[in-house]
Amino acid sequence: MILGLPIAQFTALHVAISLIALPALARGHILPRTTGVFLWTTLLTSLTGFLFPIVAFTPALGFGILSTLILVATFWAWYGRKLVGSAAAIYAVTATLALYLNLFVLVVQSFLKVPALNALAPNGTEPPFAVAQAMLLIAMIGLGYLAFTAARRRTGAA
Repeated sequence: MILGLPIAQFTALHVAISLIALPALARGHILPRTTGVFLWTTLLTSLTGFLFPIVAFTPALGFGILSTLILVATFWAWYGRKLVGSAAAIYAVTATLALYLNLFVLVVQSFLKVPALNALAPNGTEPPFAVAQAMLLIAMIGLGYLAFTAARRRTGAA
């Protein structure tokens, strides 16, 4: 049990927190409330991941640590610097990276837990899994590019 919930229910809560964060970054405009929801749910996603039983260092633990460190910079740019100057570009890059890490894990978990996807790639090394991850990477590079160029336009950088 974690926080009084069976592991299956806690896992569902953990995933739901992740999904709340998704629409916020994709909007393309600075929306303070939506951005706040994105930042805090993304941080909660990372932090609740550390509540699962840890018996050894795993890729999931590494992703959680990396995501948390990236979010420190994201929070600094948003709350500490209020996107002034280079903080806008730092925010665009780090928020995109944080979202990518969450989505990467979502794809991994989907192939592990959704029977139809698991049948296509039971080991996570098959072409359908690689294609899904490649498409996600391409989409996130595009989103990151748009967010970065918009940030530079807002700050007047050429």
